[in-house]
Amino acid sequence: MLRARDLHKSFIMGRAPLRVLRGASLQAARGEFVVVTGASGSGKSTLLHLLGALDIPDRGTVEYNGQNLFQLGDDARRLYRNRDVGFVFQFYHLLPECTVLENVLMPSLAAHSFWGWRRIRRKARRDAEELLDRVGLTERTKHRPNELSGGERQRVAIARALVNRPALLLADEPTGNLDEEVGEDILRLLTELNEAGQTIVMVTHDAKVASHAHRYVRLSEGVIREAGSPGGKAIPVGLATREVIP
Repeated sequence: MLRARDLHKSFIMGRAPLRVLRGASLQAARGEFVVVTGASGSGKSTLLHLLGALDIPDRGTVEYNGQNLFQLGDDARRLYRNRDVGFVFQFYHLLPECTVLENVLMPSLAAHSFWGWRRIRRKARRDAEELLDRVGLTERTKHRPNELSGGERQRVAIARALVNRPALLLADEPTGNLDEEVGEDILRLLTELNEAGQTIVMVTHDAKVASHAHRYVRLSEGVIREAGSPGGKAIPVGLATREVIP
C-alpha cells in the first residue's frame, strides 16, 4: 500500500544544510498499524510529511498503491492528500471560529466545487455527525474548539481526518499534547479504528505508544535503525521495511 524508499531530506539552517533524513525506508500494508519512534528532532515529522506528500524529498520515492507520489503533478498530489490520506496532528489545527461539526466538514468541503458541495452537503453532514458519534462527541457538535478539552479537540481532529474515508491515516504525535490518561484514551480510539480496518502510520517520541501497534520502527540519525514487536522483542533491521499482509 505505502512504500518509502531511501528518503533524503535536508533543510538550510544558516549557511549550512541540516541533513534530517539520510536514506529512511518504510512500508505499511493495508490494515496495518505502524509506529515510528525516535527522539525529538530525529526527523519523524519530516518523514510523515513526505509520506503524506506535504513536502518533497531531496532524493528517494514514496509509492502509494504502486504510484510514485513525486512523479505526480500538483493537482494529483492534492487529491491524494484530500481523499486518500487523513492527517492528525499534535496541536489539532482546528479552526477556532468554526463549530465542531463545521471543522469536521472542512475536508469534504475542500474536495468539491460550490455546486458539487450543494449536491452532497446533506450526506456529508450525516457522515460527519456519524463520525462525531463514533468518537463520542454527539453532544458537542455546536461547540467551538475553545469550549472543548484537549482530548475532545483531538477527537474532533480524528473525525475530521476520517470524513473523506481515507485509506491511510497519518498521525504526528497525536498524544503529545495530552496528559497520560487522555492520551491512552486517544490511543484506544485509534486502535479501535485500526481493528475496523483503518491503516495507520503514527510517529511519536513515546516508546510506550508502540504497545498499541502491530509493529514499530525507530528513526535515528536519519535512517530506520531497528524494529520491534509490541512485546518488546527486537527483530532484525531488515524486517523494518518488510510488507506484512494481514
